[in-house]
Amino acid sequence: MGIFITVLFFLSIIFPILHLYHCLPWFRDPREKPKRNPTLKKWMAEHGHETEDGISILIPSYNETGILETSIMNMKALPYSDLEVVYINDGSTDGSMDYLKKALQLKPCSRKMEGKLPYERITGLFESELRPNFYVINKLNGGKADALNAGIDFSSKELVVTLDADTILADRALSAVNDTFKDENVIAAGGMVHVLQARSADSRKRLSFRFANMLIRVQVLDFLKAFYISKLSLVRFRALAVISGAFGIFRKQALLDAGGYRKSIGEDIDITLRIHRLIEKQKNLKIVFISDAVGYTELPETLKDLTKQRLRWQKAYIDCFIHFRSFFARTLFTKPVSFFYIFESFFVGTLAAYIMTGLVVVNILDDPQNTYLNYLFFYMFWAFMLGLLYDLVAIRQGKRYGFTFSKKDTYRVFTAILFDIFIFRFVTMYFVMYGSIAYFFNRKWNKVSRTGRNYHQQRSTPAA
Repeated sequence: MGIFITVLFFLSIIFPILHLYHCLPWFRDPREKPKRNPTLKKWMAEHGHETEDGISILIPSYNETGILETSIMNMKALPYSDLEVVYINDGSTDGSMDYLKKALQLKPCSRKMEGKLPYERITGLFESELRPNFYVINKLNGGKADALNAGIDFSSKELVVTLDADTILADRALSAVNDTFKDENVIAAGGMVHVLQARSADSRKRLSFRFANMLIRVQVLDFLKAFYISKLSLVRFRALAVISGAFGIFRKQALLDAGGYRKSIGEDIDITLRIHRLIEKQKNLKIVFISDAVGYTELPETLKDLTKQRLRWQKAYIDCFIHFRSFFARTLFTKPVSFFYIFESFFVGTLAAYIMTGLVVVNILDDPQNTYLNYLFFYMFWAFMLGLLYDLVAIRQGKRYGFTFSKKDTYRVFTAILFDIFIFRFVTMYFVMYGSIAYFFNRKWNKVSRTGRNYHQQRSTPAA
């Protein structure tokens, strides 16, 4: 038993340490960030030599009235020449469709659906009289995956960007996507996602905790760790298992070849693994992370909504573990994505939570006076050391990629780190343990509430 616990503990810390080490600039792939000469690019654009590949932005919308204004304003302002924006109204029961009609002044569209992917019945196709490159698909409700399949089928551009309705893009995001996909071997990518509530009104390159409550602050740290440490490391290992649904980029043909999205509780994990399965025998094809393609997405501001979101994420991991089990078994030691999914995400990230919790409880009951303190202090020491190191490296990585906190936020960042280490990590453990079991009893999507805040106006009140 002692050997088993030692091995389990070793595995529990080896993967975080590996990612901490591997995310550092020393391991950067030369192709990770294409070299750009701004002066040359400007000259080429002025003389007609700079080409921008066509991009279709797909935005599934189910009861999104509160955030559509922010989304539409952002899409209108994007500085990209060959772009179409497709809103998919997935059977909304609120005023989403009415708002789209009013804001875009819709008229019937003559373009037809290609019929290459399955989705619920389309009840109307529209285009904007104000913006010729804005379209709306009105359809019966079928879920996010179903809406995305309809959008893919309707899209006319080579590249497909999938966004959540509450995601807005930075000005340079699509240009970064265009530059990266000049490499024909890149067939899918994830953009960098920051937290919308922490977007500074004063600087495009600064994150702010001024109007963010503690839940938002620890989620900001979570996203910094997820994108600038874990995802960056996994991409370098060719093992990225999740292209964030908030900002994903794909070649349209790759999505069609993969069979589109499967109706599931975790469509973003599912499509990423489908792409991995598609390129299983084509080692030249790859999935990348575009650090300078930046988007901002709204995150839950209440514990109730955060619980909905995190339980859904964990259920998605279990769903894909079951659905892709034959692929994982066949490629466990030949494809890094399968190795990391099984050993890190499932064994260490999920099963170990039950095992270690069970061992602690049993030993507390068996020897409450001594073992309790031994386990508690031993665990808290490593939790504090690794948690502190992860947060500090994530903040430093963010600064390396151009995103910093104001000096006025120093105290807020410090308290958020302490809350993350001593409280939030135990909350996330609950999400993992409960979500893994709840998957077998409830697979509902559980939509998170939108704040309805207009993010194009400077906020003067804190997050709820």
